[in-house]
Amino acid sequence: MVVVRAKGTIALMAVAVFVLGASTLRAQLPPGKFSGIVFGDYAYNVGRDSTIAKLPSTALTGPKDFQAFQLRRIYFTYDQDISESFTSRFRLEADQEANASNGKIGVFVKDAYLKWKNVFSGSDVTFGIQPTPTFDVSEGAWGYRSLEKTIMDLRGIAPSRDIGVSLRGKFDDKGMFGYWVMIGDGTGNKPEVDKYKRYYAQLQAKPVEGMVIDLYTDLNARPTIVDSNNVADRLSNDANTYALFIGYSSPNQYSFGVEAFMQSTQNAVLTGRSPFTYRSRSILGGTVYGSYFFVPKLAGVVRFDYFDPDNDAAATGDKRNLIIAGLDWRPEKNVSIIPNIEMETYETTASGRSIDPSLTARLTVSYQFP
Repeated sequence: MVVVRAKGTIALMAVAVFVLGASTLRAQLPPGKFSGIVFGDYAYNVGRDSTIAKLPSTALTGPKDFQAFQLRRIYFTYDQDISESFTSRFRLEADQEANASNGKIGVFVKDAYLKWKNVFSGSDVTFGIQPTPTFDVSEGAWGYRSLEKTIMDLRGIAPSRDIGVSLRGKFDDKGMFGYWVMIGDGTGNKPEVDKYKRYYAQLQAKPVEGMVIDLYTDLNARPTIVDSNNVADRLSNDANTYALFIGYSSPNQYSFGVEAFMQSTQNAVLTGRSPFTYRSRSILGGTVYGSYFFVPKLAGVVRFDYFDPDNDAAATGDKRNLIIAGLDWRPEKNVSIIPNIEMETYETTASGRSIDPSLTARLTVSYQFP
């Protein structure tokens, strides 16, 4: 009994020392901040083509008459200023696409990075799981991620997060011109599986208050592929992406923006019979959006997307259009209730068959804290 009590006393002392040490360490750091974002909807698939499940490159999924209450994003974030020079972020995300093995909504690490501020004048270095330059700016300007992803995110052109290191800063004291470069694994939030990397670069200009112009490119280095004409030869399969975004906003009054992109993947399409020929595949897309506040707590929002997964003259019947329209009612500053519709239309197939448009009606609820 003496031995048992001694061991119990030692364990209690160890716990007490740990708690005291953790409290002391926390007292030495500036206070951190917890925050969160949640959005979801009640959604009803009003219209769908009977072959929707077999159609490629669709943004709206699920059969006709499917209806559900759904949570499409849950963020829980902790930000900590370690010192004047270093800050960190740890963010968890839960959504209906990352489910656990038992089918329940899963949780994964969205952000986990350390930022070294002003490593040299006006520039920060960030290491870890972090946002990519691809559509971070356009998503912020669009402002309605609760309704839909930006077009490059929606169509899987690049990941919203990557594991790597970035340098972001400004060229001038006023911040009119900025840059953002990054080297990442190119795997999103997943661990690296090969030696290849993705190289991102962005130039940004703010010529007048409220306007942002964003020029973007990246090189996604990919494993080579086997040449079907000679299995001993390898062919490049790298992909290059180019994008331009222009947005303008006047807070709580109106906003509008336009974005266009092209992604070209080398030797992505095999054509003909032996001897085979290869061609690049060019993906094109564009979006235009606008919002307007009729009164301080009520705004209208509309958006139109065009998407072509293969711009070659031989590839027909695969173009897609997406239309979004909604009314944003904000009873409180950080709460939005948005009745909205999404409609996707489809080009007539190469065989001449027309495809019925997809129509989904939703009542979206979005809130954030604090």
